[in-house]
Amino acid sequence: MKKIYIARHGQDEDNANKILNGRRDTPLTNIGIEQASVSADKIKVLNLNLDKIYSSPLQRAFNTAKIIADKLNLPKPEKLDLLIERDFGIMTGKPINSIEKSCSPDIIKSNPIVYFLSPEGAETFEQLIFRAKDLLNWLEQNDKNDSILLLTHGDIGKMIYAEFYNLNWKDVLVDFHFGNSEVLLLDKYSRPEDRRLHVVEQYNH
Repeated sequence: MKKIYIARHGQDEDNANKILNGRRDTPLTNIGIEQASVSADKIKVLNLNLDKIYSSPLQRAFNTAKIIADKLNLPKPEKLDLLIERDFGIMTGKPINSIEKSCSPDIIKSNPIVYFLSPEGAETFEQLIFRAKDLLNWLEQNDKNDSILLLTHGDIGKMIYAEFYNLNWKDVLVDFHFGNSEVLLLDKYSRPEDRRLHVVEQYNH
């Protein structure tokens, strides 16, 4: 039975500067590069035995994927547009601490993230769920590997998780934090406590 792992990219410049990145394409920081390297080491220790890596086309994800692929002697990651981060609309490039002022009351608060739901021009979480469904259908039809890694981003990564396990997306937003270089396991036969793999200590949210 296929196992799918979802990893979030390492810290990028916007993460470090507490800027809402969305589809801004800023590079990894030195911390992000180190997170990616440590993630590869932990994946090897955990014997995940990956066959292939798919990545968002944004450089913070793709470069994280390349670091992991190089350390694990895997083929070059394949870019998939379906893995790109949520379009943040008018919130793109704004300080993270401006979310409540700019988007209230249309927000969901969790620890440590405040999620905006529908600012002008932004993808909604309902739209992300449909994109996650398209991704999982594409993988079912086109990927024949036993174990794959999807290198992606926070919001779309959580919605892939929600769609795979048929969970309410609002519950998933507040249930856990999907930090830089963390990994989620998608496996219909896994125990709930095994679904989340903390493969690297968090340096930055």
